[in-house]
Amino acid sequence: MKMRAARMHGYNEPLRIEEVPVPEPGPDEILVKVAAVGMCRSDYQLLDGYFKGPFPVDFPYIPGHEVAGRVVKLGSDVPDTVDYAVGDMVVVNPSWGDGTCRQCREGNEQLCSGDGRWVGFGPQGGFAEYMPVQYNHAIPVSEEAAKRPELLAPMTDAGLTPFRAMKKLRDTGKIGPDRVVGVTGIGGLGSYGVQYAKLLGGGATVVALARSDNKLDVAKKNGADYAINVRDKSIEAIQSELEDLTGSAAFDAVLDCVGSEQSIPMAFDLLGPEGVVASVGLMSDHVSIAQFPFVGTERTYLGSFWGNHANLVEVLSLAEKGLVEHDVTKVKLEDVNENLEALGRGDVVGRLVIVFED
Repeated sequence: MKMRAARMHGYNEPLRIEEVPVPEPGPDEILVKVAAVGMCRSDYQLLDGYFKGPFPVDFPYIPGHEVAGRVVKLGSDVPDTVDYAVGDMVVVNPSWGDGTCRQCREGNEQLCSGDGRWVGFGPQGGFAEYMPVQYNHAIPVSEEAAKRPELLAPMTDAGLTPFRAMKKLRDTGKIGPDRVVGVTGIGGLGSYGVQYAKLLGGGATVVALARSDNKLDVAKKNGADYAINVRDKSIEAIQSELEDLTGSAAFDAVLDCVGSEQSIPMAFDLLGPEGVVASVGLMSDHVSIAQFPFVGTERTYLGSFWGNHANLVEVLSLAEKGLVEHDVTKVKLEDVNENLEALGRGDVVGRLVIVFED
């Protein structure tokens, strides 16, 4: 049996839509018929070679790490105790650790220091009609949730990554009533990030920062108290606008969903004493911050990568209870390359999701 798949044949080349054999699941795998797969800027970065060092792939290769689909086959060693069956809709936890290193034993397989693998950056991904999945990384959802797979798929990264980072910010004790939290970059991750800032912020004022008004409109729709367009503005101008809006010229915490040479220094320049920045964005290879303010006012910089199995179960529960809004645009596999280019330019508001099942 054949399936359609968008495959890489080299870096800095467009994906090719091809007919290839449907994979056979291994003994400890299931075969998933992909219903929806999210498109992330990191997919664009995979193609342009950004991840060539940490995540080398063998060509031809199928990307796509935000996956929801229906189980169509179980491998011979899949235990009877799994909580799903053929026909059930599952989401795929994309981080497959080796299960033996300290990080995996602590439940953080996305940080595996052993022989870990990440869907769409090693194991074949979801830009295809079928994909094999390790059985222990499939999370079943209700049939009600299964009606909208395009809302499920982005939760495995866009909805997951800022959630873990906001939990880290919350746990520092630096956010709560009378505090101001900034969220920079209102793309796929940031549109969820402002919601988690409201849900986990303990009453903090949430301010979205972006470089386009249409993205800020999404942030306000998703619960941001205020929004600031930072395009072509000096730090002093942003501080003045922030003070006019909130009564404070500085943030107590910032969730950065960009990770660029401009966004990280801006976040620290806008940070008050004892403030904390949590960064999930990966646009640049290196960033630079001023050393004396960092040390002299005891600021904190937190890296936060993806999320673990428990985090994913949490965000799926929040979404099913109607506590999370989605900004999703359904697209076709045939249009994958033009949509990747749009992601690379930063033109996309919310999340693009390739849908196979209507």
